[in-house]
Amino acid sequence: MILNCVAIDDEPLALELVSKFIGQTSFLKLVGRFSNAIEALSFINQNEVQLVFLDIQMPDLSGMELARVLDGKKNAENTRIIFATAYHQFAIEGYKVEALDYLLKPYSYEEFLNAATKAYQYFERLSSAPPASLPVSATSSSEATSLDYIFLKVEYQLVKVMLKDISFVEAYKDYVKVHLLSKTHPLLSLTSLKSMEEMLPKNQFMRVHRSFIIALNHIDSISKNVIQIGTHNIAVGENYKDVFQDFLGKWVK
Repeated sequence: MILNCVAIDDEPLALELVSKFIGQTSFLKLVGRFSNAIEALSFINQNEVQLVFLDIQMPDLSGMELARVLDGKKNAENTRIIFATAYHQFAIEGYKVEALDYLLKPYSYEEFLNAATKAYQYFERLSSAPPASLPVSATSSSEATSLDYIFLKVEYQLVKVMLKDISFVEAYKDYVKVHLLSKTHPLLSLTSLKSMEEMLPKNQFMRVHRSFIIALNHIDSISKNVIQIGTHNIAVGENYKDVFQDFLGKWVK
């Protein structure tokens, strides 16, 4: 597999370096180099580009602004970004636009190669995973009902998670924590609880709080409006009590 790459940096020396590193890497092909993000965006829209090496601080259109445009495009998973910048404070923002990696200038070829290899592995997984279940946002609840697994975006990977392994899902800032029976620590995925609610099958999972979705099969006990799953006690939120009581009414007479 050869990845078509674009290099974007308004500093001539930095642009020359990243272009040189791309040329040294057997599985990368440089198809465009730009000092202007607007020109680069026009090229990316008209050509097949898998990987963008992108500076952040640039005039007219910044690298982060370009990244947001690309992240919002249809089939955004087919064009991914590796930031190459001198500014470490943008790392969290880079993660939010799902950049594959973040190279801090000055970086070595070894660091570049590690990032490029991560991109190669990502596109390998993308080409082999079932299309209907790749990104979290692309799987509806009706589709999920017919599957026994989902794929979650965890760090820079798509991780396959069996539905029967999920005990509950918890909102955590801009992420969700997916608690699994098979692991001592939850998976941290950059998505919203609403997206998880839409994806998980309704006959197996229920939102019981603005911060929690539970797996109905893994409820151990219920005391008033508190659900126990393993060692965790989860309160049923005011806005969810009626729906949960309706569910209980089918089983408790």
